[in-house]
Amino acid sequence: MKQTIVQTLIALTNLNKQEIENLIEIPPSPDLGDYAFPCFVLAKQLKKNPNEIAQELSKKISPQGLEKVEAKGPYINFFLDKTNLANETLNKIKKEKNKYGSQKIKSLVLIETPGPNTNKPLHLGHVRNIILGQAIKNLLEFSGNEVKIVNINNDRGIHICKSLVAYEKFGKNATPQTEKIKSDHLVGDFYVKYAKELEKNKDLEKEVQDCLQKWEAGNKKTLSLWKKMNSWAYKGFNETYKKFDLKIDKHYYESKIYKRGKEIVLEQFKRGNVQKKLDGAYFVDLSKEELGEKILLRADGTSIYITQDLYLALQRKKEFNFDKLIHVVASEQDHHFKVLFTLLKKFGYKWAENLHHLSYGLVHLESGRMKSREGTVIDADDLILDLEKLAEEELIKRYPKLSKKEKKKRIKAISMSAIRYYFLRTDRMKDVVFIPEKSISFEGNTGPYLLYTYARARSIIRKAKNKSAKIEITLPDQEEKNLLIMLDSFPTTVKKAYDSLAPNIVANYAYQLAQKFNEFYHVNKVIGSDNENFRLLLVDAFSRVLKNSLKLLHIETLEEM
Repeated sequence: MKQTIVQTLIALTNLNKQEIENLIEIPPSPDLGDYAFPCFVLAKQLKKNPNEIAQELSKKISPQGLEKVEAKGPYINFFLDKTNLANETLNKIKKEKNKYGSQKIKSLVLIETPGPNTNKPLHLGHVRNIILGQAIKNLLEFSGNEVKIVNINNDRGIHICKSLVAYEKFGKNATPQTEKIKSDHLVGDFYVKYAKELEKNKDLEKEVQDCLQKWEAGNKKTLSLWKKMNSWAYKGFNETYKKFDLKIDKHYYESKIYKRGKEIVLEQFKRGNVQKKLDGAYFVDLSKEELGEKILLRADGTSIYITQDLYLALQRKKEFNFDKLIHVVASEQDHHFKVLFTLLKKFGYKWAENLHHLSYGLVHLESGRMKSREGTVIDADDLILDLEKLAEEELIKRYPKLSKKEKKKRIKAISMSAIRYYFLRTDRMKDVVFIPEKSISFEGNTGPYLLYTYARARSIIRKAKNKSAKIEITLPDQEEKNLLIMLDSFPTTVKKAYDSLAPNIVANYAYQLAQKFNEFYHVNKVIGSDNENFRLLLVDAFSRVLKNSLKLLHIETLEEM
């Protein structure tokens, strides 16, 4: 029904589909209709009073499928025909099932995530990165795209050498087996050890510089240790990726590309797009773009970080010929990606228009910002363990007779729903203060609450004796109508989230949908009511759409809690 209203407004205005979809609201009170369209944008375009525009347009709208259309101040209020709404929405959901709300866009998209450093385990910041990347992947695939996950491993440089030096000096041939520790955690412990020892011995800085020089010179002993510690890091990463169900299609390694990109810079110098300083350094003046001057090659001819990123962008385009590439990287790198994309466009690569930086805010603890070198970071693995313990405590209180197998299954689903939803419900540009105890609650705006509501709906369906396939529509009451309107708005919600790469739109929708269901169920008896068959259809439709919503967020549902 919402799409019918959208098409009607497209015909009557000069606004496009996306603009109208973004403007349509659900009013705060049923007295103001089921959908409302504000006329402020049209008033600005037409230089007319928005109240007058609302009056004029409301008279031109056919009431087909609608109970009535009214102008109320600057708003056009649409009152849906209840029976028509129920028929159209429930039939569509029953027919399309898990495809309800999907699109048929055909393109190839690369998503870069999570980009770890090999000197420490994945931490809470990486968790937000992975969860965002997976939700974006799901949104894109649900809309018909083919999606590949690519990852750049930052496996060389000063920060890596800090762990190497600490291990050489204090490691005593320790291994994950001798220390009985997860392999990437052992590497991270030496990174923290370096920072602590540096406070007592500043000469360690020179040893780290020497280590980097040896690595770059191909020193066998240094390379051997580097390979060993990196292998520990990768083994640990892969175990953590598995916990998050992250499947990476292609890995890239900074150690293999850090010298690349020089040929791109020299070619662009020949074309006049790059300038050369008196000391021999190559640079681009991006003052017009308000990005300042950017060095691309140092005076000694060596590459810098952005030079290798130029190479990597071209390499990925060559390998995949993607339609779009999305870098999931924290907001600290906003300037870097603005410069990178501007350079590629300046160098004549038209496809650079389809490069996107999916920026996001930082993650903090209640005690303040996380710092790896000080050991104040929550590791991803420890986070999962903490939440699994909290989930287990809650399950034992609620369901003390669960089998071990069933308890394990529920613990995993509940803990992961808590983590994923806590991050995804928030606008990605906002910083997040992660509080495990709040995320795991079975009440309020949380993942476990949504799982519980879904399981509640499925329980009603299982208990029903009347399982007729025939749809018998009755005139919905207000709570039923409110739920139907939410179900009807799912496709446009998904499209809005897709267009803006904003999973929080789906997360917030899922919560509002669950609330509408619980309001309906609080006042309406389902099994044994006069409208049992209709209400069972409504409950089933709700559970399908909530499951679709949670699947987009990469949250696994439970048929029973």
